[in-house]
Amino acid sequence: MENKEKKTKDSSPMKSLLVLYSYHHHNTEKIAKIIAKVLDAEIKTPQQIKPEELLEYDLLGFGSGIYSAKHHESLLELADELPQVTGREAFLFSTSGMTGDAKAAKDHATLKKKLELKGYILIDEFQCKGFNTNSFLKLFGGMNKGRPNAHDLKNAEDFIKSIKRTQGS
Repeated sequence: MENKEKKTKDSSPMKSLLVLYSYHHHNTEKIAKIIAKVLDAEIKTPQQIKPEELLEYDLLGFGSGIYSAKHHESLLELADELPQVTGREAFLFSTSGMTGDAKAAKDHATLKKKLELKGYILIDEFQCKGFNTNSFLKLFGGMNKGRPNAHDLKNAEDFIKSIKRTQGS
């Protein structure tokens, strides 16, 4: 409790929202909960949002698992419906069966481009491995069992704390 009070005194409250689609194993939801806790942010699904509602927030995070090298279709459709903005900040996050800097850049490219065309400034991106039983993988028990793990969650926490520090300065 003491720690939480200190955080609010040190920085002005920023109204944040995470737009999340997490379905199969709730991998990305685990990451979103860590991010939401640090930012004191709401989490909503794309279906729960009216595009103009996003104008009420100072910082937006968009996240899902990766499907065929891109974020879930519901996030991409929402991005198409967003009103034009000037200089609004957002970040992307995801979980995927395969990861790496080049892979994350490719996986995030479609949503990133759609948001940038709407006037958003993408300030950072996060990706970690997630448990995957899609397609033939279920026959072998899946891949990345136990992911995201404690290390992944700590990395997500460090990622968002870095963003929060940047926002506070």
